[in-house]
Amino acid sequence: MKVALSYSTIFILSIVGILIIGSCGKSGSTPPPPDPCSGVTITVNGTVSNPTATGVADGSINATASGSTGITFSLNGGAFQTSGSFSNLSAGTYTIIAKNGNGCSGSSSFTLTAANPCAGVIITVNAVLTNPASPGANNGNIVASASGSSGFTYNINGGAFQATGTFNNLAAGSYIIIAKNANGCTGTATFTLTNPNLCAGVTITVSNAITNNTPCLSPATGSITATPGGGTGPYTYKLNSGAYQSSTIFSNLNSGTYLITAKDANGCTGSANATVADISAGPLFAAVRNVLQNNCVSCHNNTQSEGGMNWTIDCNIVNFKDRIKSRAVDGIPSAMPPTGLLVLSEQQKIINWINAGGKYTD
Repeated sequence: MKVALSYSTIFILSIVGILIIGSCGKSGSTPPPPDPCSGVTITVNGTVSNPTATGVADGSINATASGSTGITFSLNGGAFQTSGSFSNLSAGTYTIIAKNGNGCSGSSSFTLTAANPCAGVIITVNAVLTNPASPGANNGNIVASASGSSGFTYNINGGAFQATGTFNNLAAGSYIIIAKNANGCTGTATFTLTNPNLCAGVTITVSNAITNNTPCLSPATGSITATPGGGTGPYTYKLNSGAYQSSTIFSNLNSGTYLITAKDANGCTGSANATVADISAGPLFAAVRNVLQNNCVSCHNNTQSEGGMNWTIDCNIVNFKDRIKSRAVDGIPSAMPPTGLLVLSEQQKIINWINAGGKYTD
C-alpha cells in the first residue's frame, strides 16, 4: 500500500533523523582544564630588621620567594606588590604571602621585636642618710642619687615616681629606693634608718643602802634602797629579774645577794650587787644556843633530829623555846638531856632569855 506524504511531513521527519544521527554520534563530557598550581611549591624567606625601640615603627622585612616566577607579595592580607620589602614596621608578627601569575601562593610569618633599651645599662643608686633625732620620731630623710644613665626619676617603697631623690619625714626602718631613666631602665637599693642610741656614752651607776635582816621574823626585815646616777630621770628599778618599779626601796628581804638594776628615761640601764646580811644574835640567845650545842646537838642535828628537833637551826630554837624550857629546865614530861637536867647555871641562861622575850635579838 502506498502512503502519500506531504511536504511538511517529510521535512519534520528529516529534522528528527538529523537529531537522532547527531545524538548517536556523541562520545562523552568535556574534561576539566589542568590545575596550574599542581606541583608548584612557593617558599617564602626573608630577613628582618627590628625596631630600634619600643613603640618606634622603623623595622622592616625583606622577603624573597622561590619555586615560581612572576611573584608578587602581600603583607598581612594587604594589597600585593612586586617588591618583597616592607618598611616602617613596629614590633609584632607579620604574614608575608607570595603569589605567582597563576594565583599559586606560599606564605611565612616573621616576628619583629623592639630593641631592649636597657641592655647593658647598669643603674646604681646611692644615698645620704639622716637618722631620726630620737626614738619614734619621723624626721629622718634619704637623699638618693643614681648613676649609669640620665633623666632619672625616683620612688620610695613602691610609691609614685618623682623628679628628686629626696625623701623627708621618715621614721626608723628600711626603705627601697628605685631610680628609673627615660627608657624605663631601673636600679634599686635598700637603705635603713635607725633610731639614735641615746645610751651611747651614758653610764648608769647604782649605789645601795642596806638594812640587814633580823632572823626568825616574818616577813623578813632586810631592805635595799637604791640611788642611781649618770642618766636622765625619772628612773625605775628592779630586783634580780623582777619587774621594774618606781620605788627605790625593796623590802622584806632575807639575807642574800641581790642584783639591783636602775633604768633611766631613755632606757639606759646600770646594775650593782647588794648583799643583805643577818644581824648578830643577842647575847642571851647566843648563850642559850651554846648550851644546846654543848648538851643537845649530838641528838638534834641535820642528820639526827630526835623528836623532830634540830637545834643547829637558830630559828628552831626561837620557835620552840617553850619546849626547850619544859624539857631542859622543868623536866616535863622528861628531863633533857637524858643524862639529867642541866646544871642550874645553864638552866638560868634559858630562863633569862625567855623572860627577856625569847627572841633572836635578846
